[in-house]
Amino acid sequence: MKFDLVDRVVERDETRAVTVKQVTAAEEYLADHFPGYPVLPGVLMLEAMVQAARAVTGGRMVLGSVRALKYGSFVTPGSALRVEVELTGRADDGSAEFKGRGVVVRDGEAGATAADKDPA
Repeated sequence: MKFDLVDRVVERDETRAVTVKQVTAAEEYLADHFPGYPVLPGVLMLEAMVQAARAVTGGRMVLGSVRALKYGSFVTPGSALRVEVELTGRADDGSAEFKGRGVVVRDGEAGATAADKDPA
């Protein structure tokens, strides 16, 4: 099963990307996570960051490690997950290091003001 967790690329250059995933009640994985209170699973928030990083590199990427991960808010149907990633380094072996941040936009609009956003 393939999950497309980037609906739109808002910004992109050679070192940075900003993407948006609009979460709807039609997402099949929400039926079981959690029954009665559907939320985007944390592992899929992380996958959204990997997919945003692919928008920077344009190539195949595999997640190798994660440091300092914190979840601050639930992403529920009707809201959007705005993901910002920045390339912070490359190694000789071809691996790349990114720093990322997810922000929940409660009104479903990627252009909401900072007051409308909660860290994901």
